[in-house]
Amino acid sequence: MTDARMQLKALLEKTADADLLNEMIGFAANRLMELEADGLCNAGRHERSAERANHRNGYRDRAWETRAGTVDLKIPKLRKGSYFPVFLEHRRTSERALIAVIQEAYVHGISTRSVDDLVKAMGMTGISKSEVSRVCAEIDERVHAFLDRPLEGDWPYLWLDATYVKVRSSGRIVSVAVIIAVAVNTQGRREIIGATVMPVLAEPSFAWTEAETFWSDFLRSLTRRGLRGVKLVLSDAHEGLKAAAAKVLGSSWQRCRVHFMRNALACVAKRNRPMVAAALRNAFDQPSREAASLQWRKLVDAFAEPADRLAKLMREAEDDVLAFMAFPKEHRTQLHSTNPLERLNKEVKRRTHVVGIFPNDDAIIRLVGALMLEHNDEWAVSRRYMTLETVAQVCEDQSIDVARIAAF
Repeated sequence: MTDARMQLKALLEKTADADLLNEMIGFAANRLMELEADGLCNAGRHERSAERANHRNGYRDRAWETRAGTVDLKIPKLRKGSYFPVFLEHRRTSERALIAVIQEAYVHGISTRSVDDLVKAMGMTGISKSEVSRVCAEIDERVHAFLDRPLEGDWPYLWLDATYVKVRSSGRIVSVAVIIAVAVNTQGRREIIGATVMPVLAEPSFAWTEAETFWSDFLRSLTRRGLRGVKLVLSDAHEGLKAAAAKVLGSSWQRCRVHFMRNALACVAKRNRPMVAAALRNAFDQPSREAASLQWRKLVDAFAEPADRLAKLMREAEDDVLAFMAFPKEHRTQLHSTNPLERLNKEVKRRTHVVGIFPNDDAIIRLVGALMLEHNDEWAVSRRYMTLETVAQVCEDQSIDVARIAAF
């Protein structure tokens, strides 16, 4: 402690030799790291103690960029384990990805005015294309390792949803769909198993054919990685998805109930919407698929005369909207809509809003993939999304040892 005070006194006496503020920050930071390292070792440097838990192993140099300029740090190294100061937390992958996308748009001259202002405010005007490419490659390696990882075991439920972002394509700005795939495994845990960008459809007359081809290719890419045992696919009424799910996965399809309700209420006058919504909810709340279908058909007959558009929509959508009722009652609140993906979509919207217009599809996957990687890590340590016993009822493998899996 006496040495530290002498160093501080000498530092305060400095005026012309160096920038006082810069050196004060460096002194405080290095002193803080020494104290943290002593705490991890449970003993001071060069101190002999029976309670010592670790030993020092030199230092590593690190340049720390601050508003007072570049501060040279000496980070202590330990013989066992590693140490990193709390005030220099590793930047989250998603934050690095966001900065990389902003930099890429800037150096290629295709950024918006808001991105240009952000680049200047963050002091990134001196970056080069080669430096940006290197940073992007590092992030892409982690993101693609996550998105292309093998999938093991059965995945009885698969959610698919899309959110839209803007990207430059062939000299124009277009809106593209970012597809996110989430599934539940035999351990009752959710995982993000895929993400991709749906290309811009060439001609409206071929939209359905192109959409089914896209969905088939995407689902096949998941099966090549090991996706199997899918019983139910949940999504909005995307063109071609229902046919692709049946062809590639052999599964049932559940149309998102929330989106269907919006479509249904749009078919009636505003004053009648509360009554129609209550009637539809009553059908959804029936205890069994048979009872729900019976109530549904009664409503179709009741609406046939005053609201023929609604009756037609209900008649066409009955099997798709009520598909979730063929599964265990304990799962139905999670299976009737794509709401489990809403938080992911909101986070994607929040981050992509900063970029505004993406320079290319790779930049979209870089940022969205990094976000999905972090959310997947959070899900891995959270509580199970579904119980082991109820998931075992759905999976074909009836030999699942619930007690063994619960031990993990």
